[in-house]
Amino acid sequence: MYTPALDRLDPADRPAFYAELAEQTAALLRGERDRIANAANLAALLWLTLPDINWAGFYFVDGDELVLGPFQGQPACTRIAIGKGVCGTAALTRQVQRIDNVHEFPGHIACDSASQSELVLPLIQAGNVIGVLDIDSPRLVRFSAADQAGLEVISRLFVASLGDE
Repeated sequence: MYTPALDRLDPADRPAFYAELAEQTAALLRGERDRIANAANLAALLWLTLPDINWAGFYFVDGDELVLGPFQGQPACTRIAIGKGVCGTAALTRQVQRIDNVHEFPGHIACDSASQSELVLPLIQAGNVIGVLDIDSPRLVRFSAADQAGLEVISRLFVASLGDE
């Protein structure tokens, strides 16, 4: 598996990087519908592939909370209220949250004090938010629009792998 330093990649090369990552994701998830198994494998793939991150994982909706799912990185917050922090905001608004500096985000929940920037993608299945994919970085302004677009594809592949739960 090739892992380039994304900040050394020409911006024109990032779509190709994410296209390759999407192919790897599709192959990894193919034939398996179990949410936990697929989330665990995808978190590991992202952890091994994406440079300059310190956490990659999932939170799944349970009532009015997000509950920690499979992840790679430091131990994390177990429960986050919908609407609270970056993850809860993504779940509530159904919008990607790309945060350049988490310390400037009102109500940021610091599970890992090393995190400086964050990208959270809501996972939507059959019109309902079922969880979020959360990726943190110890670097400010780590995530670009190209990262967001590429990881939105990855998120959709994950949701599609679950079938019609």
